[in-house]
Amino acid sequence: MQLSHAVPVRSARFDDPNLVSFAGLVPAVALAGRAGLEELADRHLTVSGGAGVAAGARVGSLVAGMVAGADSITDMNLLRHGGMGRLFDGVRAASTLGTFLRAFRFGHVRQLDAVVVRFLGGLAQHAAIIATSEPISYLDVDDTVRSTFGYAKQGAGFGYSGVEGLNALLATVSSASSAPVIVATGLGRGSAGSVRGAARLVSDAIKTSRSAGVSGLVVLRADSAYYGADVIAAARRHGTRFSITARKDRAVTAAIGEIADDAWTAIRYPHAVFDDQLQQWVSDAEVAEVPFTAFASRGKARQVSARLIVRRVRDANPDHVTVDAQGELFRVWRHQLSRPGARCRFSPAGPFPQAARRSRRADLFATGSPRRLPSGTGARCCRRTTSWA
Repeated sequence: MQLSHAVPVRSARFDDPNLVSFAGLVPAVALAGRAGLEELADRHLTVSGGAGVAAGARVGSLVAGMVAGADSITDMNLLRHGGMGRLFDGVRAASTLGTFLRAFRFGHVRQLDAVVVRFLGGLAQHAAIIATSEPISYLDVDDTVRSTFGYAKQGAGFGYSGVEGLNALLATVSSASSAPVIVATGLGRGSAGSVRGAARLVSDAIKTSRSAGVSGLVVLRADSAYYGADVIAAARRHGTRFSITARKDRAVTAAIGEIADDAWTAIRYPHAVFDDQLQQWVSDAEVAEVPFTAFASRGKARQVSARLIVRRVRDANPDHVTVDAQGELFRVWRHQLSRPGARCRFSPAGPFPQAARRSRRADLFATGSPRRLPSGTGARCCRRTTSWA
């Protein structure tokens, strides 16, 4: 079956009163009700004026619309198509939801964060979204730039990706037996560095994970963008271990130079991994560790002593290494760094955690993420990001 080419279709409407287009919303909305979403929103949100009336019902409508794939305020009309009104009560019109969002300020976004913390705890009591019995849970922090359109987007700018938009921070918690669950979000200017606001995000994520029932050891994992004293201090204040990729500065280079030749341990990957920088497939490598004190230029309270774990991969790309009749004179290595905190387990039997983290982030944004941030006000974009999470 295909659309008629004789008469171009300019619009389509699902208006049969006896059919519903998103029957899957029934269990999702019922679960949100048992977890107390609307009650929590009514209790914690203080949006002034008529825009804040029945905040719980409006938050519930927004969440339901986003679960159904709504990508803008206009798309929220899908909740009123066909027989949806016979299944759900209290559905608000798209214009009403738009008025509600336009009244948001940054303080309301923080109130909504408080709702999310409590809602996730209630959700964990009714659904096994987080494996609370696992001895180790992983808290992954990363960011991405989401595109915006138009000339009146507050905070929009060009960041490291070259895309004009806003910088969205995400923190997910996962374990060996549970999929990643978003526990904290943040939104900054598109031109802002990844580390901006990351320390507070880490603190919020740890608190939310604990309130959701995570009782074992929590390990923070992040790439070199979050290699800073504030982020590590936030993790240590909450008793969280860390594994953060270090930047290769002079102190790190000197520490690597102190590793003895016999201190390297050979590892082999069961599946070859493609290295973008070397442009070659990697199936084996070597790892070693050395004591290291980070942020030595700071005061004693800010310095961090831990292990510097280094992985090195041999550069065998013929475009980089010249081999003559005598063979290769010196092996060329490329080093990758990680700084787990004391007693933090590091497993060299697979690729570094950055690859898994980026893969999970791609999955999250490919399945139901806000593909764009249509609002012109930063607070409303923050509200949209938090609701999606």
